[in-house]
Amino acid sequence: MDTRHTLVNMLRQLLKEMEIVSSQGAGYYTCAPFAKRYNKLLGQARTLFPEGDGIIGTFEAQDENDPKDPSVKSKYLMGLRVEISQLISLLESTRGDAVS
Repeated sequence: MDTRHTLVNMLRQLLKEMEIVSSQGAGYYTCAPFAKRYNKLLGQARTLFPEGDGIIGTFEAQDENDPKDPSVKSKYLMGLRVEISQLISLLESTRGDAVS
């Protein structure tokens, strides 16, 4: 099994699920499950970069507390989308560089 490929697929699916949930009504969704899943996937991605520094070091775990204000939720999800997209880009661009 190619861990890198699996992570990319799971991150893409997470983006799709975030889009579906957030389109169903601002303020009526929770951000916590998305942050928890992202943090777990980020942890797995870090294992592909044994040196632990470099670009993977620029990614941080996200706060898993759920904002109450709908506008804050929207901004939070946008930031999470950016992080997920950047992590996908890193994983795809280093496909042959690290041991997976």
